[in-house]
Amino acid sequence: MDVIIIGLLGGLITGISPCILPVLPVIFLTGGAQSARIEGQPMASPPRSRPYLVILGLVLSFTLVTLAGSLILGALNLPQDLLRWLGIIVLILIGIGLLIPKVEELLERPFQWIPRREVGNGGSGFGVGLALGAVFVPCAGPVLAAIIVAGATGRIGIDTVLLTVAFAVGVAVPLLFFALAGRGVIERIKAFRRRERGLRIAAGVAMLALAVGLVFNVPQALQRLLPDYTAQLQTDLTDNEQAAQALGLGGLVTDENRELANCTNGAEELESCGTAPAIRGIEKWLNTPDGAPVDLADLRGKVVLIDFWAYSCINCQRSIPHVVAWDEAYRDSGLEVIGIHSPEYAFEKDAGNVAAGAKNFAIEYPVALDNNLSTWTAYRNRYWPAHYLIDASGTVRHISFGEGNYAATEKMIRTLLDDADPGITLPPTTDVADETPDSGSTTPETFLGSSKDVTYGGDGRYGAGEADFSYPDEQPQDTFALDGAWNVQTQFATPAGDSGGIRLTYRGADVRIVAAGEGTVSVRIDGKDADDIAVGGTPRSYELLGGDDPRTGVIELMVPAGVDVYSFTFG
Repeated sequence: MDVIIIGLLGGLITGISPCILPVLPVIFLTGGAQSARIEGQPMASPPRSRPYLVILGLVLSFTLVTLAGSLILGALNLPQDLLRWLGIIVLILIGIGLLIPKVEELLERPFQWIPRREVGNGGSGFGVGLALGAVFVPCAGPVLAAIIVAGATGRIGIDTVLLTVAFAVGVAVPLLFFALAGRGVIERIKAFRRRERGLRIAAGVAMLALAVGLVFNVPQALQRLLPDYTAQLQTDLTDNEQAAQALGLGGLVTDENRELANCTNGAEELESCGTAPAIRGIEKWLNTPDGAPVDLADLRGKVVLIDFWAYSCINCQRSIPHVVAWDEAYRDSGLEVIGIHSPEYAFEKDAGNVAAGAKNFAIEYPVALDNNLSTWTAYRNRYWPAHYLIDASGTVRHISFGEGNYAATEKMIRTLLDDADPGITLPPTTDVADETPDSGSTTPETFLGSSKDVTYGGDGRYGAGEADFSYPDEQPQDTFALDGAWNVQTQFATPAGDSGGIRLTYRGADVRIVAAGEGTVSVRIDGKDADDIAVGGTPRSYELLGGDDPRTGVIELMVPAGVDVYSFTFG
C-alpha cells in the first residue's frame, strides 16, 4: 500500500509539473476536442470514450517502455532511443493523416480486417495514446528514478510494477481532467460546433509541432524557462524513512538480500545480516590471475570486505587509503578485500580508466567492474563508498555507508579474523588519518550533468541541450551557475561557444574538478587569479584549492571549448 500511495502521489505531482506542458495541446485537441459532439456529425461518431482511451494508451505505453523497453532493446542489440523515434514517427504520420484525409485512409488500409478499423485520430484514440507514451518524458523525481533504475537493471518485481502503474495513473489523472475539460469547452462554445474540419487540422498541427519539437529537444528548452514549482513537493513526499523503504522495494529486495536490512549502518558492534549475496554481472576483473573471477563461495574460511567505490568519487578517494591499509595489514591473516567498482559516470565504465584509477590509489586487491550495477543492486546499495564485512561462514556482519567509522570497522575486522583462527597473532592496528569532513561542513558533491544536477543556483531551469546562461545577481551558498553558451549533456556540460564561465560558491578545505578533453581552464578564487588548470585526456580529478583549514568563498572558472566539466568535489 505504501508503494501504491507513493506512486500515485508522485505521479499526481508530476502531472501538474512544467514538464507536462508540451503534451497538453495534443491531449486537449486529440483527447478532448476530437471527442466533442460537433453539429452535423452522426451521433455514433466520435466515441465519447476517446479521452479515456487516449490516456489509457499513454499509461500502457509509458509503463511498458519504462519497465521493459531498455531490457528488450538491449537483448536485441538495438539503439536505446529506438522506441522514442518510432513514437515520433507515428505522431508525424497521424498528424499528416489529420491534415490530409487520403493519407489517413492509407494508414488505416492495413487494419481493414479489424471490425473497428480506425486507428488514427478519427478512431478511438488508443493509437495516439500509445505513441504519446513512447515519447513521454516526465520530470525525473525520486519516484520515477526508482522505477528507471529497476527497469534498467532488470530487477522488476511486483513492487516495481505496482509502483510504475500507480505512478502512470497518477500522471494520467491531471491529463484526463484536461482532456475532458477540452471536450467541455468545445461543446459549450458555439463557434466550435461547426468546425470539425478545423479542429482536425488544429490537432494535426499540434501533433506535428510536438513531434518536430521532440526531434530538436524544444520541450527541454521551454522547461528551462519555467521554475519547477513541484520540486519541493517531490522532496517532501520522498524525504522520509517510510518512503525510502517503499521505493527501495522497487525490484531491489529479494529473498537473497532481504536480511541485509538487519544491519544498522555504521554500527559499533557486529550484527548478523544473512548470507552475503553473490557477486554477479561483472564485465571484467582486475588484479586477479589472468582476469579470473572471484566467487564468494570459494572464500569460505576467510573474512571478506567488499568495498563499493568509483574512482572519481571524492568520498571514495578519502576512504580508499583505509581499505588499502587494511588489505596490506591483514591479507596474510585471512582478510580478502574485493573492490566492486560501480560507476557513477559512463566514462567510469572504461576498464583502462578504472585500471589507472586503481593504480593511482595503490590498489592491489581484486577489483570487479560492475558496469551494469548488477552486484550493486544485489546488495541494495545506494552509496559511494559502502563497506560490507563478511565473516568466515559467509554471513554479512557489518555494513557502513559513506565515509568514517573506520576505527569501528577495523576493530570488527580483527574480531572476525580472531574468530576464524583463534589464537592468531594480528599485526598492530593501521594508522591512517581519518579525513572525513564534519557533517555539513563542506559543499555536497556538485554535478553539472542534467541527470544528476541538484545544486544549480542560476536563473531559470537547468536541463539538457544548448542554452545561453548568465550569472544571477544573488547566488545561493553551495551552488554553481553558468555564464555564456553551454551544451548540457546527461553527465557533463561543455561550452557551446569559444568559452563559458562557471561560478561556484563553496565550503571546504579542498575543492577539485572532474573534467576531460583538451584545454586550459582559467581560475579565480575569491576574486584573485590562481593557477590555471591544464585539462588533458580522459576524465579525471584536478585540484582547484587545497589546504587543511575549511573556508567559504567563490571560485570562478573560464572553460574553453573542448573541455567537458562533470562535477566538483569537496573535502
